[in-house]
Amino acid sequence: MKNLKKIIFCLAALILLAGCSKSESANKENNTEDKNDKLKVYASVYPMYDFANKIAGDKMDVQLIVPQGVEPHEWEPDQDTIKNLEDADIFIYNGAGLESWTDKIINSLDNKNLVTLEASEGLEILKSNHSHEEEHEDEEEHEHNHTGLDPHVWLSPINAKKELQNIKNTFVKVDPENKDYYENNYKEYSKKFDELDKKYRENLSNLKDNKIVVSHEAYGYLCKEYGLEQMGLQGVNAQTEPDAKKMAEIIDFIRNENVNTIFTEELIDPKVSEVIASETGAEVKVLSPVEGLSQEEIDNNEDYLSIMQTNLDNLVGALK
Repeated sequence: MKNLKKIIFCLAALILLAGCSKSESANKENNTEDKNDKLKVYASVYPMYDFANKIAGDKMDVQLIVPQGVEPHEWEPDQDTIKNLEDADIFIYNGAGLESWTDKIINSLDNKNLVTLEASEGLEILKSNHSHEEEHEDEEEHEHNHTGLDPHVWLSPINAKKELQNIKNTFVKVDPENKDYYENNYKEYSKKFDELDKKYRENLSNLKDNKIVVSHEAYGYLCKEYGLEQMGLQGVNAQTEPDAKKMAEIIDFIRNENVNTIFTEELIDPKVSEVIASETGAEVKVLSPVEGLSQEEIDNNEDYLSIMQTNLDNLVGALK
């Protein structure tokens, strides 16, 4: 009798375990199906990825193309990029010359249903202040940046809000059933972008100085919006380095203007900034172009809004 009870107990346990296993398997399958059912969005660089996520919420599957921690100016797509875009529903890129590879890739795709968005569409695009005569090898940079345009439009929160709106409009067009959801997300974050713009205006309006020395001339839109002036160690392309003549000019500028801070970035080598700092006694701090996140920023769950707030704090500290 005891053996019979043990057998019945074991059978019951096996049946229960089998049921649980089937339930877990079904849940996993449902979760996979839910993810697969979502529209697939690929965003070229981090700001586009962050803005798309803010609008998409849990309604779309948003993926980043240029890997985190990689400086995007010289990055080129590989076969995995092409494969992903062949399966994508929406491709978002900044434009204005940042992603030199987009036209070639889009035209080569068999995916004719792919909806593409140049998020900077409708914005006034600035030309780089960098003089191409100053560096003897700047023809490559000139070609890369499409006639010397400054693509870093998102460094003005006003422009970032417009890119956010362009993304929202595209999502509504592709997925009208969730229009109210996307509109509500846009309203929430556009308000936050307006608040960020207000903070910049209030904090940068009455400073002692307005001149900043930066790693590369990525801050034209920020400077134009808030009355600052940038002197770049490099041009719009962060990968170029100044020659001896340019270095001497920058050192003289720092000394003559009593500049106390040289701003570098997370994703480029700070050695040039550190050399000039040692010559002038200036301090080296980070001013992020928000082109991509460092591992530390990823670990700290940073985003466009938090990084731009840190940028403001560092600007005020350097210029007050």
